[in-house]
Amino acid sequence: MEAYKTDIEAAGALKNTYDTIRTSIGKVIVGQDDVVSKLIISILCNGHSLLVGVPGLAKTLLVKTVADVLDLSFKRIQFTPDLMPSDITGAEILDEQRAFRFLKGPIFANIILADEINRTPPKTQAALLEAMQERNVTAAGTIYKLPAPFFVLATQNPIEQEGTYPLPEAQLDRFMFQIMLDYPSFAEEVTIVRNTTGANNVSLTKVLNAEAILAFQDLVRRVPVPDNVLEYAVGLVHKTRPGSAKAHAAATQYISYGAGPRASQYLVLGAKCHALLQGKYSPDIEDVREMALPVLRHRVLRNYKAEAEGITQESLIKQLL
Repeated sequence: MEAYKTDIEAAGALKNTYDTIRTSIGKVIVGQDDVVSKLIISILCNGHSLLVGVPGLAKTLLVKTVADVLDLSFKRIQFTPDLMPSDITGAEILDEQRAFRFLKGPIFANIILADEINRTPPKTQAALLEAMQERNVTAAGTIYKLPAPFFVLATQNPIEQEGTYPLPEAQLDRFMFQIMLDYPSFAEEVTIVRNTTGANNVSLTKVLNAEAILAFQDLVRRVPVPDNVLEYAVGLVHKTRPGSAKAHAAATQYISYGAGPRASQYLVLGAKCHALLQGKYSPDIEDVREMALPVLRHRVLRNYKAEAEGITQESLIKQLL
């Protein structure tokens, strides 16, 4: 990555690069603009994302396309009920010299696609916890560093309830965003079918690399945040906590427990990155509000009353806003 004289110059380069990334991804992925935007923001904030949508919405293709455009190493892990932790992290093997050595698993890549993550038991899901938080794997007492940057982009199908294992709250909290994918519009689906049933062979341009992504992640961290924006983000998270001094009436009535401090951190980080991508040099309250749904929707646990009345996480968060 070329050295920029000032952070303002680097911020301008990031916005131009982001526009190029969106254009390049748009050659393969039709529509889903908000999904693509949130996915790129999570990567620039060094966060993981959970993509939720019915089968056939190109979740896997989207992640693979992002990895190609960003010129990062990519591994896909298909989560199944019989998958073992060592199938993800790797295992100690006895080599030809009768000495033990560690054979690295598929998790040693820049972008990991954890496909249908809720189809594997908690024991195997837990194999991701250390990697997602500490960016390393421990095997036989030895710590192995994962490549930088490192992201877990997981997919989940909401309608397939049989044979699934809900992600524990500790695992969900490791994801910066939960991104919802919806069906394409009629016009978008016509374009998708035309593009995928013809002889089109799309050539993707590699826009970034690992070194540039790490530099832009550092730039996002250096963005200054006004006190009122910081306090708004923390106050929004406090509103989700029933029993707290700042609890919203809807939280007291419909939420079992609210979001933790990691939500406040991700709201501010996401707002910083969103501001840069909009051509601003500091986030405002609107940037925080833009991040609220993907950051909070998987961190707010509804109680039985909310489920009985059909009140969703999204509607609760909108009330808090």
